[in-house]
Amino acid sequence: MELFELQSEIHNGSCAKASKQRQMSESDEQLLARILKGDEEAFAALYRRHQRPIYRFALHMTRDQTIAEDVTQEVFLALLENGRSFDPTRGSLLSFLYGIARNRVLQRIQKQWRDQPVDEIEQHASDENVFDDLTRREMVEHVRRAVVSLPPMYREAVVLCDLENASYEEAAMVLECPVGTVRSRLSRGRLMLAHKLARYVVRNAYE
Repeated sequence: MELFELQSEIHNGSCAKASKQRQMSESDEQLLARILKGDEEAFAALYRRHQRPIYRFALHMTRDQTIAEDVTQEVFLALLENGRSFDPTRGSLLSFLYGIARNRVLQRIQKQWRDQPVDEIEQHASDENVFDDLTRREMVEHVRRAVVSLPPMYREAVVLCDLENASYEEAAMVLECPVGTVRSRLSRGRLMLAHKLARYVVRNAYE
């Protein structure tokens, strides 16, 4: 290999590494500003940064990998089309993306499933010892099923706060409701989950 070719490869490699490091150090807002100017590298960097949490949210909400993948793609396409509507004073860009994902997920849920009246839940239902008789694999699977079986308003609060570790404030922005409402829905959702999982444990104890 000629010396100038080797130098060129080293230079290109160094430039690519420097570009990647710069993208990693840039804030979401900086990347978005570049995206809105047509920068494809910035879009790829932002996608790599937030694709996983958006996909997980959609998957937890639907328990369908295909839908989760479709929703994730739609979210980032929507960002390309409507990125200028993002207002950093109202919350983080990730919360903005969660909001888009939520709308896409709810559209699909409405087509597949109508809300059923919420059963009265015994107040003494507790999540203590709910998981004692479950193996970890069984627990994960039945928690997923239980989460998906929740009515959407409780499901999204549980997914955001308990599974994605969003703060109450972030969840309130995504769900477009007061923080107090988030707390109320989360509390009810957790109680419903405990009740569902407790029934599973009792049922399997007699099998």
